[in-house]
Parts: sequence; structure tokens; C-alpha cells
Amino acid sequence: MNKRASMGDTPLGWAAGNGHDGVVKLLLGRHDIDPGKPSEAGQTPLLQAARNGHEGAVKMLLGRDDVNPNKPDRYGQTPLLLAAYDGHEGVVKALLGRDDINPDKPNENGQTPLWWAARNGCEGVVKMLLGRDDINPNKPTELGQTPLLWAARNGHEGVVKILLGQDDVNPNEPDEYGQTPLWWAAYNGYEGVVKILLGWDDINPDKPTKHGQTPLWGAAHGGHEGVVKILLGRDDVNLNEPDKYDQTPLWWAAYNGHEGVVKTLLGRDDINPDKPTKHGQTPLLGAALNGRKGVVKMLLGRDDINPNKPTEQGQTPLLWAARNGHEGVVKILLGRDVNPNEPDEYGQTPLWWASYNGHDGVVKTLLGRDDINPDKPTKNGQTPLWGAAHSGHEGVVKILLGRDDVNPNEPDKYGQTPLLWAARNGHEGVLKVLLG
Repeated sequence: MNKRASMGDTPLGWAAGNGHDGVVKLLLGRHDIDPGKPSEAGQTPLLQAARNGHEGAVKMLLGRDDVNPNKPDRYGQTPLLLAAYDGHEGVVKALLGRDDINPDKPNENGQTPLWWAARNGCEGVVKMLLGRDDINPNKPTELGQTPLLWAARNGHEGVVKILLGQDDVNPNEPDEYGQTPLWWAAYNGYEGVVKILLGWDDINPDKPTKHGQTPLWGAAHGGHEGVVKILLGRDDVNLNEPDKYDQTPLWWAAYNGHEGVVKTLLGRDDINPDKPTKHGQTPLLGAALNGRKGVVKMLLGRDDINPNKPTEQGQTPLLWAARNGHEGVVKILLGRDVNPNEPDEYGQTPLWWASYNGHDGVVKTLLGRDDINPDKPTKNGQTPLWGAAHSGHEGVVKILLGRDDVNPNEPDKYGQTPLLWAARNGHEGVLKVLLG
């Protein structure tokens, strides 16, 4: 009667896993049945019944002295852990009724039954497990993730409240990356959890991760305006605190185009709206680079913003907007006191990059300026026409050749003309235009 099926399950395993209580009772009445015999995956009949929430089968199996309630599968998952994972309260209660149960036994990754119940928001199971004296409510996984951290990370307010009611739970306990429960709640935008955690006297609302990312950084990065406002209501939160790359909460909000967060941050008197990163990228440059028109307008509405501030490589906000083809941002920036011919460290201007990348609209917009130099070469002697011909952008070539101040035969420093590069790269359409 213990003969295995093709997947290694016994008849008892199948019956228990599918909740066929009558069959389970019938099979357990046999003397030649091993009620603890596992499948090839190490899953005992009890584990299969517990995993699927079949309380009747679980109780019958637990009534046997020869059933080990702690026997795990090959991944270290016990019947209790799997029942807790899915919130099967009746099964959990039945398993906890055994004197020989280990309620805190972790799997191979260090995840306990309480950890899984907290992670999945199973409040009833969490309460049951915390009613035991042999449970460590602050027990972390191999990655340093506590039950509280995952409850906060997934926005389970009820579980967070229950866990914080335990004397030995540390609300500031970080994982291996230095991310605290508050950091995760802020990063994922769970306002209710953030408020609960901030209600604790010993909470650190500005604790950074190993990469220097504070909870405010996380909320701003993710565009969670409500959480940003909550954190800014604290006196002990530094809104200009950068990460290890010198990227501030404002920088990330601008880069990701979170207009509401940018507006909120700019409303503070102590904000530094022009603080650059280690490589000299300001919030304005980050917004321009990604084409965030609304954010660009907001930032340029400030008197303390330098619209022409370059990076270490000499790249201005206008250059990056032109390079990436953000025509709307280019128009906004050209309405300010910016130099449309400002080159990067290689002598590549905004027009050069727009031409090289084939952004027809940006090229037209830049050429509409009286002070534009349409034939300005790079340090290697490559003109905007050279860049367009090299990359095969027929439309841009036509636009540039419509100017009287563009030399179609201008070679680079190696003597290679736009025509030569178009031929070399097989751009037939460009060749036709150049050959006229």
C-alpha cells in the first residue's frame, strides 16, 4: 500500500494533499502503511495536507505517534511553514497543538513560519505564532530580513502593528543592504505603514542604506508624494541627503519625472535645487536627459538654478536634451540664457549630437537660433553634417544642406568627408542627397 506513483507520491500522500479525509482514514487503518513516507521531493502526507489547508487530514495524521510534524521537504520547508505561508489558520492551530512541534524552524534560506506569515499578511497566523514563548519575532533570514521588514515592505499594516507590539522587535533592524522596515515602506509608497513606524519613539527616520539611500530618497525615487510629505513633516529628516553617488531625493524625483514630489521638495526653504552628483549632473540635467518637460519648467522657475551648468564632461542640460531627442525640453531651455553652441569635452555640440542621432525636430529647433553655428566641428573635425551622414540620417542631411553656412565637403581630421562616410556605411539615401 506504500507503492509510489510516478512522481514519488504514495496513495496516502495523494489523498492527504487533495483533502480526501475518508480515504486518508481508510488508509491509516492499515497496518502496512507508513504515514510519514515522503515523496521524491521529500513531501510527507502531512506536509501535503498542511500546504493545501486540509485541516481534517492534518488532524488525522497528527493523531499518529509515528508522524513527525517537523519533517521538512528537500527545501527545508516544514508543514507548519507551508501552512503559515498561505494563512491556513486551522492547520497552524492543529500543528501548534503538538508538543513536539518546532514553531520557529527555518527553511534553507532562514525563513521561519512567522516570517512567511508576516510577509504574506496573514494576521491570524502571526498572532497564533507570537502567542508562543519559543518564537523569535525578530529572527532574520540569511539576507538579514526580519518578519517586520517584510510586513512593512509589502504594506501589511495589521501585521506591522502586531509585530511592533512585541518588546524584542527592533523597528530599525536593517537587511544586509542596510534597508530598514521604514525604508522599504517608503520606497514602496505604503503611507499607512510609514505613519505607524514613525509613531515609534526609537525610530530613525533618516537611516541610510549601505548605498546612502534614506527613506526620503526611496520615496522620492519612487514618486510617492504622500510619503514624501509625511517624512518632510519630521524635524530629523535631511531633504538634501545624497546617496553614495551624490544623488539627492530631488535629483531622483527630477530624473524620474515625479512632478508632485519635485514640487513638494522645492517648496522647502532649505532645499538645494542645483546640487550636482559626483559627476556634475544637476537635477535639471537629469530631468532634461529624460525629457521631463514639467520638471524642467518647475526647476527653471527658480532663481537659484543654473540652466547652463555642465557636468565634468562638459555636458549641459541642453546638450543631453538634444542628444536624446527631447524637442520640448530643448525649446524650454532655449528660452533661457543658454549657449546653444556649448560643446562637451570632445567638442560635440547640442546640434552635433542631435544630427548624429537623427533628431530632425531638435535640429530644426536649434537651427532656428540666430546664434547657432551649424558647421561647428568637434575636436576630431567632425561637423554636424558629418555626424548625420555617418549615421545615415537623410532627413537631417537635407535640413543641414539647406543652410548656406554648411560646407558639404568639410573633412574630419583624417581627411574623411561626409560623402566618404555615407559611402563607407552604405547609406544610399544620404549619398543621393549629397551628390545632389
